[in-house]
Amino acid sequence: MQIDLLDQAPVQLAQPDLAALPLVEKQARLLAQLRELGSALVAYSGGVDSALVLAVAVQTLGRERVLAVTAVSPSYPSWELEACERFAATLGARHEIIATHEMEDPNYVRNSADRCYFCKTELYDLLLPVAQAHGLAAVLNGLNWDDLGDHRPGARAGVEHGIISPLKDAGLTKADIRAWAQTLGLAVWDKPALACLSSRIPYGTPVTLDTLRQIDVAERHVRDLGLRQVRVRHHGTLARIEVAPEELDAAFALRQQVDAGVRAAGYLYVALDLRGYRSGSLNEGIAHAG
Repeated sequence: MQIDLLDQAPVQLAQPDLAALPLVEKQARLLAQLRELGSALVAYSGGVDSALVLAVAVQTLGRERVLAVTAVSPSYPSWELEACERFAATLGARHEIIATHEMEDPNYVRNSADRCYFCKTELYDLLLPVAQAHGLAAVLNGLNWDDLGDHRPGARAGVEHGIISPLKDAGLTKADIRAWAQTLGLAVWDKPALACLSSRIPYGTPVTLDTLRQIDVAERHVRDLGLRQVRVRHHGTLARIEVAPEELDAAFALRQQVDAGVRAAGYLYVALDLRGYRSGSLNEGIAHAG
């Protein structure tokens, strides 16, 4: 990876529409912010957003001034942790794994539309003392510019805890992030979007350990069939499968295997969503949630 060529790029701090800036200027803004901080803890989930923050932070600040921390809980997909550890190792990054306990918070379990606020509150309550113990100046997350246009109650928890969102602050969109990650040769540059298993449960339906395990088993089965972008949306006895639009034909061709595996996970009915995967599709029902 080589990003030193960005050192001389101009930084336009007064530009209000950051997303409209050329990518090189956004990159320069992010690098300048990291250098000003001097050290950081990166809340690293394994997705491309936090992976890019981690990679650029390690190269810009050095391995000893950066710590990646991955939080695991029953809502963290079981197949993600190994890949998460492997990527951090390729960077030579220091990496710690901590357990979060959002399932002990009734506000989280009741699964209202602001569920993510309570999850991120739990996360940042744990990360800030870790950063302090390691003498790190700040905690960084992977929030990006495009996230501002979606329902993101977790972002409020970040603001309340003083968490820094360097991708958002630089105006980097999801397309920018993937392009930069590809340029840097990061294996995760085209990795499908990542979200916790609780995001598969409609608002108003309580989050339970049994439901999370059921979703995890069903989704792992569908992914093991070779489909990359997968969500198993939980609707009681019905599993609504979302895959990337370009994978719909493949999913239909595999319908017997999908059906058998998902029903083996405990669902009575299995449906393929003809609209395909869309981020936060359960947000479509917020107006109807209790």
